[in-house]
This record gives sequence, C-alpha cells and structure tokens, in this order.
Amino acid sequence: MINEYQNKEEVQKESPKKKKRKKSTRKPLGESSKTFMQIINGDFLTKDFVLNNLTYIVFFVMLLILIVGKGYYVNQLAKETSNMEKELNQMTSDYVETKAKLEEETRRQVLVDKLTPLGLKETRKPTKVVRIKKEEEE
Repeated sequence: MINEYQNKEEVQKESPKKKKRKKSTRKPLGESSKTFMQIINGDFLTKDFVLNNLTYIVFFVMLLILIVGKGYYVNQLAKETSNMEKELNQMTSDYVETKAKLEEETRRQVLVDKLTPLGLKETRKPTKVVRIKKEEEE
C-alpha cells in the first residue's frame, strides 16, 4: 500500500526483495528410491531411531495383533448368534406345530369318537362335588 509520504520508487524497490522463492519440500527421486531400498534390505532397522524406540514399536505391534484378533472374535460371535437365532426360530415353529396337533387331538369330539369303541360314554349330567365340612374338635 502506498502512503502519501512514501515514494512510489521506494515501494517498487522493496517489492522484489519480498519475493523469495520457496524451496520445494519434495525429495528428489533418487532419495525416495534409496529409502525404499533400505526398507527392502532391512537397513532401516539398524538406525538409532528404531533402536531407541523399539519398546514402543513392539507395543504398537502387539496392539495391532489384539485389534485383529478382536475383529475375528467379534465375527465368530456374530456367526454364532445368527446360528442360535435360526435354531431358536426352528424350535419355536416346532413348538407351535406340536401344540396345534395336541389341541386338535384332544378336542372333545375327537376324544368321544376314540373312546366309544372301548365302551366309554360321555356323561350328559354335570359332575357334582361333595364337600365335607370339618367339625371343630372340642
């Protein structure tokens, strides 16, 4: 911004000084291939950083193994739950079917038809209940 008291020439001289090129943070192609070759060869394991932080690396690997194991365990539980639900549904349908058959066979008319060849007849009079009152002992 040009101030009244500044000269245009001074401003133009300062602007090229402000313009500086930023250095690229990218690695040259040769360095990335060196890193890749170090990983493949196993040379990166001998570096001080890895050796100093070996306990943390082992801890991190153990956590990863636990997470994978937990995933397999949850998957197994989901399959078992699904199988148990199917089995429960099958048992429920068997129960309903058996109960319906039992009710059909124990209907009054079916029982009368089955018992007439044996000589048993249905009573037409209602049953009487005889109750005895207990006498109080003196």
